[in-house]
Amino acid sequence: MIGSGRSKYRAKITTVEGIKFHSKKEAAYYLSLLGRERDGEVKDIVRQPPFPLRVNGVLVCTYKADFQFYDLVEERLRTIDVKGYITPIYRLKQKLMQALYPLVTVEEV
Repeated sequence: MIGSGRSKYRAKITTVEGIKFHSKKEAAYYLSLLGRERDGEVKDIVRQPPFPLRVNGVLVCTYKADFQFYDLVEERLRTIDVKGYITPIYRLKQKLMQALYPLVTVEEV
């Protein structure tokens, strides 16, 4: 629905600190990350880190997670995708991610 502020899955596009998010849920997660960063629990927050998905040297597509950050509490790099609805395309990209980036675990929240 063009111009409605909603995606085809009824997620409401939300702007926080001048940044557009695809859903209220994603915007809320970002705000919680900022709070955790202020509290010294996380650092190096990256929005939409790209992962080129290449097979035999051919770029099939690029997967963009919603967030990646270093969790100081858990002492590990975390890659997060905020999902309200799982699409078949997303599942396919997840399988490619697992095959091409075995050390990266995408957490769905």
